[in-house]
Amino acid sequence: MQFGIDRLLADPALRRPLEGRRVALLAHPASVTADFVHSLDALVAAGVTISAVFGPQHGVRGDLQDNMMESPDFTDPVHGVPCFSLYGEVRRPTGQSMQTFDVLLVDLQDLGCRIYTFITTLLYVLEAAAAHGKAVWVLDRPNPAGRPVEGTLLRSGWESFVGAGPMAMRHGLTMGEMGHWFVRHFGLDVDYRVIGMEGWEPDGPGFGWPAERVWINPSPNAPNVNMARAYAGTVMVEGATLSEGRGTTRPLELFGAPDIDARALIAEMRRLAPQWLGGCKLRDIWFQPTFHKHVGALCGGVHIHADGPWYDPAAFRPWRVQALAFKAIRSLWPDYPIWRGKDFRYEYTDDVLAIDVINGSPLLREWVDDAGAAPGDLDALALPDEAAWREAIAGLLLY
Repeated sequence: MQFGIDRLLADPALRRPLEGRRVALLAHPASVTADFVHSLDALVAAGVTISAVFGPQHGVRGDLQDNMMESPDFTDPVHGVPCFSLYGEVRRPTGQSMQTFDVLLVDLQDLGCRIYTFITTLLYVLEAAAAHGKAVWVLDRPNPAGRPVEGTLLRSGWESFVGAGPMAMRHGLTMGEMGHWFVRHFGLDVDYRVIGMEGWEPDGPGFGWPAERVWINPSPNAPNVNMARAYAGTVMVEGATLSEGRGTTRPLELFGAPDIDARALIAEMRRLAPQWLGGCKLRDIWFQPTFHKHVGALCGGVHIHADGPWYDPAAFRPWRVQALAFKAIRSLWPDYPIWRGKDFRYEYTDDVLAIDVINGSPLLREWVDDAGAAPGDLDALALPDEAAWREAIAGLLLY
């Protein structure tokens, strides 16, 4: 199969509209061709006039390990073009940086989750392109989580850098498809096109990620496909006092804390909602973060395995798995301080709980904290939203 960048490089007819135009590239470390050439180098070698580079969160080089660390602007040392950070002094491209190009190529590997900020950056550049009369092309890449949809829709008033609009947590779209949804939903008058993939089978072998392509971290704590599959659930731990595994070799695949009895937790999860635990395996573990939450402390935890022979993408529901873990903690230890407080400014928000920002509403947290709420009550919130999202995107699927 071919990703969008590979098709663009292989077909001169696809590149012809770029002739005589200044082209910018929005990219990160996973922006590589099938033979591991970075897209910037490959486009320059193909004769495309690259006039600027933009980097999302974690930077063009992906060199910033922790979350919410800002990247500076710099000049590319090989090609001598300016590299503008869209996660530094600004989140949206400035008017000055928008004058450096005619067409912006977006070549970002996404994870298929509303929280992963690359889709918000895509929205921001589309809005800027509409305002400045520029063109945006997405060089499409797979959604490694595949087509499954899960989670409540973001509620009005809860928009943020980790919630660009009323979409489900696990949205089931590629970046190219998401761009079409942004254009339609926000009514953007912009020259937008997608250089689609060839041969991507979201329901085929790999369940979203093609077996013939090597995984490259799109951000420092996205180390493998298992993380990408679990992320729509484990990302919620960023709003909790538990560790999400940052500072270990398996971040965002596991969670825990020094005072958690992992075996008891897993048993309680199975008691409360065994129907939510399909398609994966839960393993009790010990880990000691080298940085971030609970640094240096021995933590009891749970590792979510959405790989191996038991993995079933249709049955695996990471958002519910993680919600169930929170609910089981509340059941076992009613006074456990699960949530990070309002003093933690998640993605620079003010006076709100991080868990609510992540979920795009207080609904999940309120369900966890309500001693009388059952799993069916969360389903009653999520199932209509999931159905509405599937209906909303049905006409946008390119593959």
